[in-house]
Amino acid sequence: KGTSLLRFSLVSFRAVEKEKLEEAKGVHDAGARSRRDVDGCVKSFEKIPHTGRNGWLNLVRFWRKDYFSQLHKHQERTFRDLGPIYREHVGSHKSVNIMMPVDIGELFRAEGLHPQRMTLQPWATHRETRKHSKGVFLKNGEEWRADRLLLNKEVMMSAAVKRFLPLLDEVAKDFCQMLQARVDREGRGKEGKRSLTIDPSPDLFRFALEASCHVLYGERIGLFSSTPSMESQKFIWAVEQMLATTPPLLYLPHRLLLHIGAPLWTQHATAWDHIFSHAEARIQRGYQRLSSLPRSVSEARAAGGQYTGVLGQLMEKGQLSLDLIKANITELMAGGVDTTAVPLQFALFELGRNPQVQEEIRQQVMASWASAAGDPQKALQGAPLLKGTINVILRLYPVGITVQRMPVKDIVLQNYHIPAGTMVQACLYPLGRSSQVFQNPHIFDPRRWGSSSRDDGQKAEGSGFRSLAFGFGARQCVGRRIAENEMQLFLMHVSFRKFYRFESDIKTKYTLILLPESPPKITFRKL
Repeated sequence: KGTSLLRFSLVSFRAVEKEKLEEAKGVHDAGARSRRDVDGCVKSFEKIPHTGRNGWLNLVRFWRKDYFSQLHKHQERTFRDLGPIYREHVGSHKSVNIMMPVDIGELFRAEGLHPQRMTLQPWATHRETRKHSKGVFLKNGEEWRADRLLLNKEVMMSAAVKRFLPLLDEVAKDFCQMLQARVDREGRGKEGKRSLTIDPSPDLFRFALEASCHVLYGERIGLFSSTPSMESQKFIWAVEQMLATTPPLLYLPHRLLLHIGAPLWTQHATAWDHIFSHAEARIQRGYQRLSSLPRSVSEARAAGGQYTGVLGQLMEKGQLSLDLIKANITELMAGGVDTTAVPLQFALFELGRNPQVQEEIRQQVMASWASAAGDPQKALQGAPLLKGTINVILRLYPVGITVQRMPVKDIVLQNYHIPAGTMVQACLYPLGRSSQVFQNPHIFDPRRWGSSSRDDGQKAEGSGFRSLAFGFGARQCVGRRIAENEMQLFLMHVSFRKFYRFESDIKTKYTLILLPESPPKITFRKL
């Protein structure tokens, strides 16, 4: 067995090296990607290395070894032990896991017109039991495509980004002014040179929720006041509770847990109820505000460039029913807080322990801001290191640690036959830290994602199915443009202050998204 595993690893390694050389030469034909064994035969699905055939025994092992909270590390170890592809069966969940860009590319080329990923069944069951409509995150097929194309116009297209960018910029500016006032008020040191060491995570969650609400509803909710509303604090708690209770429910018969009233299911459903209650109240206020405007006023506001938020845009166009608007706005709200606040924690930590990189970004931002004349879009375009920073953070600390697809046709990955309809997961944490994919993968270097080669002759490494934190293609994250710009604008404005990390390193855990085990403390100081 050891000899065959060694032979498999050598064949895989040589194939990967060959593929990397072919990519460098611009060779992208499918034949090079569907590699064959030395005798020209494709191996059967059953011969894919696996972590154990009995799903329920594997589930017990996951519980005992706490793999649920360290799933990203478990995947990294398993790839190291079994090679670049393996099968996993845990409870009721089955998947084939991959990590090499060449295989990920082959998977995405077989995703079809209606890409299908793993359905988060606990979420779907909540919608069904509560009689809520489903948004695009939980839909498939033609129904998904029709709704997604309408949503794209309001959240993904460049015209939409141009409309909501000033709203994100306003929130980012206000947050940084609030932060500076706090440093001046609570910091230590001489006047004008005060510094303050804090855990910024509560403030970052408030920033993310304020920014999301401003874009989605077209109004501020006042989270930067000294006494933020209990309603918003409950929403943040509910999102965290929902995320924490989802992973175990993916591997268990959740409908049985629903039937017997198990505490795990009750906690999950209660969290979703809070999320829907918060979103429903905001949507109702927005609906009443927009409905009370005479049509002529509404049209004049639109013609004058006054942005009414994603909710207002969808309602004015009337192409989605109100129930579907509610479903999608709620999904965007639930997915738009932790998924931006947490990467910003990691970004502050990495920039804090890489002061030279921080200073390089600051100089680029200051030059760009000076020439942008207050235009946030121009300011971002002139500071590409901001986008590079987000890319490298999401490579090292991907929010979602897998991207899944079910191929619509049989494919070959690592010389193994993968039948159509198989759940295949691209594992982003091992991918982002692999020395086979990135040179010096643990180095924090935003220039890695430059549009051209670096001074030392390295190839820019952000292309070719290596940067997948927001997914890929038609089924990529629908809130991608909001999240990318929200995080870049935050870093742009916060870079006008110096900050340092308090801890020397950071440990991570997984609760449907990747989090710090304990939030890093950051020291802020005015320049």
